[in-house]
Amino acid sequence: MTSITETITEGKGKRLYATENPDEAVVYYKDEAIAFHGLKRGRIIGKGEINNRICEYLFTLLKQQGVPNHFLRRLDERSSLVKRVDIIPVVVKVRNIVAGSLARRTGYAAGTHLRNTVIEYCLKDSELDDPLVNLTHITAMGLATADEIGLMEQVAVRVNGILTEVLREISIELIDFKLEFGRFHGEVLLSDEISPDTCRFWDASTHEPLDIDRFRLDLGDVADAYQDVLHRLTGYVYKNTEEET
Repeated sequence: MTSITETITEGKGKRLYATENPDEAVVYYKDEAIAFHGLKRGRIIGKGEINNRICEYLFTLLKQQGVPNHFLRRLDERSSLVKRVDIIPVVVKVRNIVAGSLARRTGYAAGTHLRNTVIEYCLKDSELDDPLVNLTHITAMGLATADEIGLMEQVAVRVNGILTEVLREISIELIDFKLEFGRFHGEVLLSDEISPDTCRFWDASTHEPLDIDRFRLDLGDVADAYQDVLHRLTGYVYKNTEEET
């Protein structure tokens, strides 16, 4: 039995707890939704349970495909046991189709297919609005080594290939997503989460978002979209007992 000892940190969609084992932590997925750097807040009923199951499925799949990551096992409906990594404060963004900030920064129309996959790095700092950085920024500030960033990019490209193929089979387009990594006893591991909170998923036929953009853009049916992704991936049918707010 895993015993929680203290809260390590809390973010937009999760809380991370320490355990009696210094090499392990418990991640708890919340229903709270936050967008536009805290200017918009709400609650998506069932999001925590759904994201927990999606992460279980995707991290397990990636591990089976040879991608080392922090996931150990799901503990209950909202919690999973993970390796307690030291998070590298660099977010890797992978873009296949123009959307979000890329459209705003470049003027390219949302939905434009990129000629090649775009990899971006952001400083993990919400107070600074997670600014874009490059390799020389990262190494100059001592955030990660060039070798670590090279490995992170290789893993990101590998994850993109695996997820794109898996999602194509269930009629979902992988528009873009962000990944975080952590150090664990000298090894760099894929960490954090992979879910509709951190990815843009579009229905392949309608191109309708199936992710947090439904909340950001007031498109409605947010919980239904999350449930749809879970059902397509795993066949699991999640039933809400409360109404979405």
